[in-house]
Amino acid sequence: MSDHQPRVLVARLDSFGDVLVTGPAVRAVAAGASHVTMLCGPQGAPAAALLPGIDRVRVWAAPWVTETARPLDDAVLAEFRALVAEERIDEAVVLTSFHQSPLPLAMLLRLAGVPRVSGASVDHPGSLLDVRLRPGEDLPEDIPEPERALRIAEAAGFRLPPDDDGRLGVRHDAVAPDEVVALGRYVVVHPGASVPARSWPPEHHRALVAAYAELGVPVVVTGSPGERALTAEVAAGGAGSATPVLDLGGRTSPAELAAVLAGAEVVVVGNTGPAHLAAAVGARIVSLFSPVVPAAKWAPDAEHVELLGDQGAACRLSRARECPVQGHPCLSSVTPTDVLAAHERLLERAPRMNGSSLRSGPESAA
Repeated sequence: MSDHQPRVLVARLDSFGDVLVTGPAVRAVAAGASHVTMLCGPQGAPAAALLPGIDRVRVWAAPWVTETARPLDDAVLAEFRALVAEERIDEAVVLTSFHQSPLPLAMLLRLAGVPRVSGASVDHPGSLLDVRLRPGEDLPEDIPEPERALRIAEAAGFRLPPDDDGRLGVRHDAVAPDEVVALGRYVVVHPGASVPARSWPPEHHRALVAAYAELGVPVVVTGSPGERALTAEVAAGGAGSATPVLDLGGRTSPAELAAVLAGAEVVVVGNTGPAHLAAAVGARIVSLFSPVVPAAKWAPDAEHVELLGDQGAACRLSRARECPVQGHPCLSSVTPTDVLAAHERLLERAPRMNGSSLRSGPESAA
C-alpha cells in the first residue's frame, strides 16, 4: 500500500452478530484509511452503528443473502453503482464467513469501478480479487470469526494499532433503563435465537427464571420486538416471587441492550447476535450453544464463557435451521441446574464486587 490513506468500503452483508464480530477488522481498516464506509444488509446495520472506526453505514440488501433475497436485475446493479460512486471508494475489503463467497460482491464492486478488492475465497477469483486468502491453506478454517475477519483485513494491508488488543468492542453511547439500574445485582436471560435449531426450549428458560427468583437473584429478560411473546412467557417464571423479574422484550435499542448486558452479573444466551454483543461489553456468559455451527468459530469471543450443549450431537455442523434430531437433544439435555452451576463457576473464576457467589442473595449487592 502507498502512503496515501484510501477511502475503504468494508462489507459484511448478513446478520447482527455477523457484523459485530467484524469489529477488530473494522478498527484495523480505520487505522489505515481516511474514511471507512461499512456496507451491511438490513439486519446487520444496527450492529454496525455500534462499532468504533466507521464513518458511515450504508444499507444494501444483497440478492444472494437468505434474509434479503431479491431478484438481481439492472435496477439493483444501478443502485449498487450509485452507492459506490457516492462513497468515492478507493478499495474494498469483503468480509465473509467460512461458508460464504466474496465473489458475487467482488464482481459488483468491479463493475462499479472499485480498483482494489480483497477477500477470502475457496474458488479461484480470476480478476475479481486483488488480494486473496485461501481458506484451508493460508487462512486456517478453525479460528474464531473475529480473527478470520481480522486476517482478511491484514492481508489487505490494514493492521491494528499497537495499543489495540484486538478484542470485540462497541461504543458505549447509552445507559440501561432506570428500572434495570435500580436492581443493582441482576442476571440477563436472553431466550431468543434466529433459528429454532439454536434455541434452548422456552420451558427451560422459564424454569431458569423461577430458579433465579427462588435464589433471590433479580432477572432481566431481553429480546427483540418480534420476541415479545417469548420474553413474556419466560419472564412469567418469576410470577408470584418477591424477587424482581423485568421483561424488556422489544423495549431496548441495541445500544441500550449493550448497557444492560454490560451491567449483568452473568448473561445466559444462545448462539445469537446478543451473545456477541455480550462478549463485546466484557460480560460473563453462559453460552447455550447448539453444534449446528462450530463453536470454535462462533462461540462468544470473550474472556469468561461457559459453553453448554452437546457439541458432539448428531446435528453437529449441519447448519440446520430446524433441528434435524427429534427432541432437540443437543440443547434440551441442558437443565436449569446446569446453567446455575455454570453461573457459579463463572463467579468463582471472575468475581465482581456485586456478588462472589450465586447463592449469596441480594444482600451481596454493592
